[in-house]
Amino acid sequence: MRIACLGVGSWGFCLARLLAGKGYDVISWTTRPQLLEFLQLKKEHPNFPGFSTPASLTFTTDLHHALSHAELIVEAVTSAGVRQVFRQVKESGLSHCPIVITSKGIEQDSGLILPDVVVEILGEEARHKVGVMSGPSFAQEVIRGLPVSVVGSAYDFNVMMQICEAFTTATFRVYPNDDILGVSYGGALKNIIAIACGIAEGLSLGYSCAAALMTRGLHEIRKLAVARGCKGETLNGLSGMGDICLTCTAPISRNFRYGYLLAQGHTPESAQKEIGMVIEGAYSCVSALQLSKQLLVAMPITEMVYKIIYASFPPQYAVDLLMQREVKQEHL
Repeated sequence: MRIACLGVGSWGFCLARLLAGKGYDVISWTTRPQLLEFLQLKKEHPNFPGFSTPASLTFTTDLHHALSHAELIVEAVTSAGVRQVFRQVKESGLSHCPIVITSKGIEQDSGLILPDVVVEILGEEARHKVGVMSGPSFAQEVIRGLPVSVVGSAYDFNVMMQICEAFTTATFRVYPNDDILGVSYGGALKNIIAIACGIAEGLSLGYSCAAALMTRGLHEIRKLAVARGCKGETLNGLSGMGDICLTCTAPISRNFRYGYLLAQGHTPESAQKEIGMVIEGAYSCVSALQLSKQLLVAMPITEMVYKIIYASFPPQYAVDLLMQREVKQEHL
């Protein structure tokens, strides 16, 4: 099978290398000529020294070449970049095969989950080809062959199963889940809670506070997701609770680190620069708050994260406001 991977960041490279390691013919597309030159010369990614690229993995800056004869398209760009990239895919006329979205986010203003962004661009007739893969997974651990479990989902059952089969290895397990909405919302919204947990860590608020943020954060995610038509139980799985357990506790999580730096006095801009990667939680935080207001769903943690990032709220003041909220009966 020939696979086109769009995006050669850490996650995109990791997935392309995993697929090539299974014997697939993989071609990865990047818009960065200098990165292409490095990959072709060094035969490894600058973020993963020592992990060589398999012979069946090649790279290009020519999108048409990457998509030609592709039997599967794997997206690994950024939430904000999905629309622009798939406009180019549409213009190429080469979007006839199944598409796997691996970025985690909600588009700002439209409130669309990323697979629906792709459907809006390619047309309703493309819906049956679009799927997602999400769950608790760090590129640094996947590339080392450590045990990882995620979920694959799609609007079409056969595409969902194709995703699971294509990616599953002895150490990378992909469970099918037919709730593509729930899988997408869980993957996107947990990044906001990870920022909150990073802030709590930066303020030295303790393990009990972190546990409360994760639990109440999952409650917020479930409320919004169900209001959008998702199955509540999906958020108890890998693309929900599983992803929260990972990104809200691991210092290598970029969203967690971003929150930690904010609590340590960094501005959102300097924290972003320090990390050097896109902070998907900061992007999706805007979308989540927009949706919460439209649907009249209270999301106090999300709202405070938004105010810290975009309204210059002091982190400790935001915590104080959360703790002063009226106590109501816990409903799960």
